[in-house]
Amino acid sequence: MSGVAIPSLGVIDGDSVVVDSVPPLDQQYYVAIAGMVSKPGLYPWREGTTLRELVLLARGPKVGADLREAEIARLPADRAHGELATTLRVPLDSSYLFERDSTGRYIGPPGLAFPGKGTPEVPLEPYDNVLIFQQPDFNFQRTVVLRGEVRYPGTYSLRTKGDRLAELIKRAGGLTPRAYAQGIRFYRATGTAGRLDIDLAHALADSGARDNVVLQPDDSIVIPEFLPSVKVIGAVNSPGSVLWRKGAGLDYYVNSAGGFAPNADKGTVSVRFANGRVRTRVRALLVHSDPKPEPGSEVFVPMKLQGPRTDILPVLATVAQMMASLVTIIVVAKR
Repeated sequence: MSGVAIPSLGVIDGDSVVVDSVPPLDQQYYVAIAGMVSKPGLYPWREGTTLRELVLLARGPKVGADLREAEIARLPADRAHGELATTLRVPLDSSYLFERDSTGRYIGPPGLAFPGKGTPEVPLEPYDNVLIFQQPDFNFQRTVVLRGEVRYPGTYSLRTKGDRLAELIKRAGGLTPRAYAQGIRFYRATGTAGRLDIDLAHALADSGARDNVVLQPDDSIVIPEFLPSVKVIGAVNSPGSVLWRKGAGLDYYVNSAGGFAPNADKGTVSVRFANGRVRTRVRALLVHSDPKPEPGSEVFVPMKLQGPRTDILPVLATVAQMMASLVTIIVVAKR
């Protein structure tokens, strides 16, 4: 049975047979490894275990590991002052890289130049915790997507953490003659930020402008084509597109689409601009503001909410009664 010799011993009534299990790892001597290795965790310790053997058990260093030195946290010999661990730095070298070609050279992407072979073996003690560091500022390529009216649209890798929008447009060959800079649609995945309102013309003209934002991984940028029309949809008599007219207001486009339908909610008309920004008409007692459509905009006229009709006569009667009571109170108070 798995190489274990079991004596040929008969059993009799009342015998008890116990098969002991191997104790769990945390009840044995063990060492731990964390950081830039393929399989961090706890591993059994035996007399003579070295750091190199532990790294091998952990399936070797990951891409981006800094193999110049490692840190070992060890149980302290003296706990008189509340010490939990003592730490020491130990040297590593390129021989800790296990994936090699036929000539013995490490196979992998470029990184720090690791020292050659020759560092001494590092014996480990029970309960040592080993930390394999990451190379300073190590990152894989970060990409952003640029589509639409640029000469070379595509997925671009950021060259530095400080790359900005104007630099990306320049790398893409600049805007095409058909580009509509005011309609830029900029979406940011980092932190679920969503759409950013960007003035691209300002960003391209002034590299220090607020709109020339620092790019983040997975940013998505779309430069639309200039469309000299405004789409009108919703509760209008003739939905469709209207040619954009410089300086024309909201009413011009609604009227060009046949005017409001009988069920239109005229007070909540909204305009979605080419860059995704939405503005809604404001109709208040002292405030009157209409968004002005731009090329590529979409005007939406909603329908009135259907609900029970209110009889105005009882409401007016109640208001008149309240006003009469108020006048009476004022007169009595003056007497």
